[in-house]
Amino acid sequence: MARYNKVFAGPVTEALPQVDEVIATASILPGCFITHAGALAVAATATEVLIAQDDYLTGKDTDTAYDIGDLVVGMKMLPSQLFNARVAATVVVTKGAALALGAAGVLVLATAGARVVAFADEAVTVGASADLVRVRPATGYRLEA
Repeated sequence: MARYNKVFAGPVTEALPQVDEVIATASILPGCFITHAGALAVAATATEVLIAQDDYLTGKDTDTAYDIGDLVVGMKMLPSQLFNARVAATVVVTKGAALALGAAGVLVLATAGARVVAFADEAVTVGASADLVRVRPATGYRLEA
């Protein structure tokens, strides 16, 4: 079961994040990164990515995936906001760690030359399956060698 029950984590004093609706071309768990085409983002994705919001409109939790053909709400991440994003299984995350896109829309620890998508806002060891970790979006960062 996911550690959090919502993907948008605040702050509540700002307007809710801007969103785009996309049609899922794959099974998508809330907290995964997606493209405007409705596909799961991967390390090679060079376009803007969105984070899949929990499907609160139908009362589904963060562990229930959107099915192929479902309408997915993808949130645009602003630097001043916090999100609970999916991080790959067994990753040891330290607070402030740079995170990049891995496979299937989940984050991994960034390596040299990687496009940094977010920074961890908490320290946690992810269990046997990808789980939600609080992150702060990164804009325009690339980890230098």
